[in-house]
Amino acid sequence: MRLGTAVLAAIFLGGLGGCAASLPEPEPAPDQAALVSPAPQQCVPYAREVSGIEIRGDAWTWWASAAGRYQRGSHPLPGSVLVLARSKKLRLGHLAVVTAIDGPRRIRITHANWGSDPETRRRVYRDMTAIDVSPGNRWTEIRFWNSDAGAFGGAYKAQGFIYRRADTI
Repeated sequence: MRLGTAVLAAIFLGGLGGCAASLPEPEPAPDQAALVSPAPQQCVPYAREVSGIEIRGDAWTWWASAAGRYQRGSHPLPGSVLVLARSKKLRLGHLAVVTAIDGPRRIRITHANWGSDPETRRRVYRDMTAIDVSPGNRWTEIRFWNSDAGAFGGAYKAQGFIYRRADTI
C-alpha cells in the first residue's frame, strides 16, 4: 500500500512525537518474506549460521565477545550482524544479519525468533526492513517493519554491527 503525498506531508509536517518526529515512515521492501519453521528458532544460532561469525553466548554478549576477534562498527554492511542491546523487552538481546542497504537510514535484515507469541517466534524473517531513527544517523536506535501490523514497531537500542573481517588489533 502506497501512502499518498498528502498523507506523507501531514505526517512530516504534523510530527509523530518522539525522536523520530521528522522522519516519515518509509514503506517496507516489497520482497520481505517470512518462512514458518516447525519450531521456534533462536536468533543466535541462526545469525551464526547465516553470517559465518563464530561467536557463542547470549545475543547481548556478542558485542563484547567480538572485541579483538572481529571488526565492529556503527554502520551496516551486507553480511554484518546487528547486535541489539539487552533491555526489559529483550532480556537476552537480539541478533539480525544485514542482507541489503537500501539507503543511509534503511536496511534489510534476516533474523529468527522475533515476535511476541509462539506463532511469530516460529518465523524466520528474510529481507525485513529496518530503519535508523537515532539522532545523527548513528544506528543506535532501530525500528523494524511489522508486516502483521502494517507499520514499524517501537525503537530498540543497538550496540552496533559486527563485520566478518578479523580484527587486526
